[in-house]
Amino acid sequence: MNIELTQTSPASHWFGALREHARTHSFAALGLGIGVVVVLVLLVQSLMLVLAGETTLGIRYGLLGGLAGFTTTALGALPALILRGMPQRVEDSLLGMAAGMMLAASAFSLLLPGLEAGTEILGSKSYAAGVVVLGMALGVLLMLGLDEFTPHEHDKTGPCGPGYERCSRVWLFVFAIALHNLPEGMAIGVSFSQSDMSVGLPLTTAIALQDIPEGLAVALALRSAGFSSVTAVLVAIGSGLLEPVGALLGVGLSSGLAVAYPIGLGLAAGAMIFVVSHEVIPETHRNGHQTPATLGLMAGFALMMVLDTTLG
Repeated sequence: MNIELTQTSPASHWFGALREHARTHSFAALGLGIGVVVVLVLLVQSLMLVLAGETTLGIRYGLLGGLAGFTTTALGALPALILRGMPQRVEDSLLGMAAGMMLAASAFSLLLPGLEAGTEILGSKSYAAGVVVLGMALGVLLMLGLDEFTPHEHDKTGPCGPGYERCSRVWLFVFAIALHNLPEGMAIGVSFSQSDMSVGLPLTTAIALQDIPEGLAVALALRSAGFSSVTAVLVAIGSGLLEPVGALLGVGLSSGLAVAYPIGLGLAAGAMIFVVSHEVIPETHRNGHQTPATLGLMAGFALMMVLDTTLG
């Protein structure tokens, strides 16, 4: 008698769920595919220059900037070893300030330098705007696909994404945090890819500063979800490792062909604006504290504008 084994591995279960999710979310799947292909093409063409030793300074600056983001994330998470929480009004205000700094950084440290660089390379403001908008669209498509196809969980809205039921809650929170930190690291890397301190320094300073309240908010959210203080802090600190990883990715995206630089700046800006609009702002408005969150956003935007003017 022949006995057929019908059991399948967890990996095949996950791929099956992924295929089914792609069929029902075809636009997000197409966006993710296009974004990944373009990123891979930019990385391959820039890798040739990296191997030739032509972008070492940009890589060094980008890595240092990513490490700065990791360090401030860790510093922000540490108070959660003692604190069990903070007033929701204060937390929403701090997250609103972080959102404002990310929006201003996208405008002043990514989009405006991208338009300037595109105009210099292409000799036309219209073409430069088109190239930067193309980069923004790629960033949005990439983040839309990652958000739709990465299993993750938020403290208020619960788990989502294909195969989330096969992941532990710790990993679901880790993936959710990664979706926030990866575009921030990419933005740092892109801004330093041409070794231009006037672009990279204000952006990195803004992201590092807003990582402090963000790291604390993440750790406290994990604690409120039932994790121990040590686990919550370690997960929040570990999530900061995505910043140097994203920074190296951002340098690679923008270090090859000349036109890749404004495209990369637009991509990083699109990814950051998507995260702010899709995740951070709704989170700050979910608890009835829209006014303090909006005031925090305005304060963060103004602070980043001052930093960009002073350090740029």
